[in-house]
Amino acid sequence: MIRTSGLTKRVPTSEGELTILEDIDLHIENGERVAIVGASGSGKSTLLGLMAGLDTATSGEIWLHGRKLSAMGEEQRALLRAQAVGFVFQTFQLLPSLTALENVMLPIELKGDSGAGEKARDLLGRVGLADRWHHYPNQLSGGEQQRVAIARAFATNAPILFADEPTGNLDTATGGKVIDILFELNREFDTTLVLVTHDERLAHQCDRMIKLAAGRIAGEESSVEAAHA
Repeated sequence: MIRTSGLTKRVPTSEGELTILEDIDLHIENGERVAIVGASGSGKSTLLGLMAGLDTATSGEIWLHGRKLSAMGEEQRALLRAQAVGFVFQTFQLLPSLTALENVMLPIELKGDSGAGEKARDLLGRVGLADRWHHYPNQLSGGEQQRVAIARAFATNAPILFADEPTGNLDTATGGKVIDILFELNREFDTTLVLVTHDERLAHQCDRMIKLAAGRIAGEESSVEAAHA
């Protein structure tokens, strides 16, 4: 489903070239839930962006949903993301001029699927926002905005979901509720889930944790908690 080989990312700085990621080899299976963990600056979000086709590598290869990203132009990568990828961001990334319902409907309509309104209402109901669909993002709490973002991420039945610190802007109690919703829908839709997190509760619910340090893979472990879930 997702594979990287020799993945390296370097960027120029005033003090010379900075290596953010170096020689990353990963293989994530269909339906697997993988947490990428590590200290700030270890390269977690950069790795997520590269695997999602939002950024390009300095060297190495990435295969996403069976497609080699380096062989694709930006328009092709954008089309692949629209067809195969859902996103949940720490800062929610909802469009402020659209209601909760319209934010969830948008990716369905962009994909060209029918029944956008009905499906969006169903998903908002399942994340506990059946009575908030007509509200705009600035009328919703942080936890409510993240639940809208989760509903939007699952709206197109994308086989792959990337989540970048999905509980990072939420308090512990609200974050716990968001985690429960995220994993409940993930199990139901049988989505391949790749997430970046500092939240140990969230990481331990995944099948596997990959630790980054200074841009390299420093360790990997299976989650006992996920195995018994």
